[in-house]
Amino acid sequence: MANSTGASAPAAISFRELLPEPGARGVDPAGAYAYPVGLDRPWVRANMVASADGAAVGTTGSSRDLSCPADRRLLGILRGLCDVVVVGAHTARVENYGPVRPRPAWEHLRAGRPASPRVAVVSRSMDVPEALLTEAPEDARTLVLTTDRAPAARRAWAAEHADVVVVEGASVTPVHVVEALAERGLYRVLTEGGPHLLAEFVAAGLLDELCLTTSPFLLGSGPPRVVAGGPGTPGAPEHGAARSTPVRLAHLLESDGNLFARYLRN
Repeated sequence: MANSTGASAPAAISFRELLPEPGARGVDPAGAYAYPVGLDRPWVRANMVASADGAAVGTTGSSRDLSCPADRRLLGILRGLCDVVVVGAHTARVENYGPVRPRPAWEHLRAGRPASPRVAVVSRSMDVPEALLTEAPEDARTLVLTTDRAPAARRAWAAEHADVVVVEGASVTPVHVVEALAERGLYRVLTEGGPHLLAEFVAAGLLDELCLTTSPFLLGSGPPRVVAGGPGTPGAPEHGAARSTPVRLAHLLESDGNLFARYLRN
C-alpha cells in the first residue's frame, strides 16, 4: 500500500530513467505519470510499495517502513494529479489517513479543480477514521461507500459530514466504486490499497494501471503481498480473476536504489 503520510520530500530528489530510454536523468514525474487525455470513464490507477521480495508492509505492519523520500515525492505527485484517492477502511485506519492536504506545488496540476483530491473510503462496517469525515474541505468532501448492512447510526452520523453511498448486499464491489465515481465525474482515480481492495479491482478486471515502487529490503514470508488473499481468505475477493491480465511496462525509473515501475493494462 502507498505511504499515506504526505510528508514533503527534499527538493534535491531526482529520478533516473532505466526504460524505455536508459540513462535519461531529470525525469519530470508529473509528465511521466500523466493520466490519459480525454477520459470518458474512470481510469483506475493503483500506487503500491513493496520490498524486493514482495512484502507490502514492513516490520511495524505499515508501508511507511518501505517508503523513502523519492517514494513520498512520487506519492505527492500522483495525488496532485488525481481527482480522488480510493482506499480500504483497514488501510485508512492502519496508515492513519486524513483528508489530502493541498500543496502549493500542485497549483499547475489542479487548474480548474479543487485544491486537493477527494478521498473515497470503502467500508462495510463504517469503522472509518473520524478525521476523514470531519476535516475534509467542503469542495473535496470525503466519499464513504458502504452497504445497507452497516450500522444505521454510524451511517447517519457519517452522512452529516461526508457523502455516503449505500449499496445493497454484503459488500461494496469495485463496480459499485467505479459507478459512484463516474456519477460524480471523478475520472482520475488513484487507489492506494490495501492489498485486499487491490485484489478486488484486479479480479474485477477494473485496474488500468499499477505504479509499483520496489524498495531495497527483504522481509521474508510473513507480510502480505501488494495483492493479498484469494477465494476463502477473510477480506479477500469472493472470486479470483478468471484469467491473468497482460500488462506492459510503460517506464522504469530509479532513485537511490528504489525502482519505480508503471504498468499499463494491454
